[in-house]
Amino acid sequence: MQTKAIESRRYPTERRQVIAEMIEENSRASVAELSEMFSVSEVTIRKDLAILEVEGSVLRTHGGAITGGRSRAELAFEVRERLHRTEKELIGAEAARLVEDGDSIALDASTTAFQIARHLKARRELTVVTNGIRVATELAGQPSITVLMPGGAVRWEAFSLVGNWGTLMLRQLNIQKAFVGAVGFTLTEGLTDVNAEEAEIKMAMLATAKEVIGVFDHTKWNRVAMATFCATDRLRLVITDQRAPADAVAAVRKLGVDVRLVGSR
Repeated sequence: MQTKAIESRRYPTERRQVIAEMIEENSRASVAELSEMFSVSEVTIRKDLAILEVEGSVLRTHGGAITGGRSRAELAFEVRERLHRTEKELIGAEAARLVEDGDSIALDASTTAFQIARHLKARRELTVVTNGIRVATELAGQPSITVLMPGGAVRWEAFSLVGNWGTLMLRQLNIQKAFVGAVGFTLTEGLTDVNAEEAEIKMAMLATAKEVIGVFDHTKWNRVAMATFCATDRLRLVITDQRAPADAVAAVRKLGVDVRLVGSR
């Protein structure tokens, strides 16, 4: 990335276009770098990045932004949390309605599971098993909710705990409902993830679950990631948004799996 200051007299739209092109070319840029290049304040650059994110050109991160494309196999949690946020909030609210007082449930470390957690705080005598650090933090301190976390190594990309320590613990539990997100979902490959360790701990969650519920937005349909962790016929229900492909939804329903669509087109 060039380091010399760029003429500050550009119109804001021109500046944002150049910023978007720079980030696309270099994959990322920091607020400090862009502020120096364009001889404008960091506040101005943050406003530019916010506008570019709304337009879909970039994704903001702590201290900067990255390309809005899908070139990275796995985006950081803080970035994924903002993608299709409205859909995830609706899916999370709908999934939370299935949770009753006294249940023992499992939530993975997905950003959609995090939205489920945000709608569970009124539940009583609830036990939540999760490998998601953000999920656990969201529910920590709720007097009527017990949070159980497996041991393991921390993965910063997902703010999750993974590893054999966790899978051994999870296989000893009795879970009534397991809610899991996915990087991809197809009829033949089922639910898939880009990380093998993440897939392994999800499989351990599902091993003793009576009901498995998939929670993911329309962008995950007809995509296949590296590791399958749940076959399609293991699902009782899929909660997704109205923009999910109609033909794929019909095919899954034909297998006897319920698909619940939330929101509006």
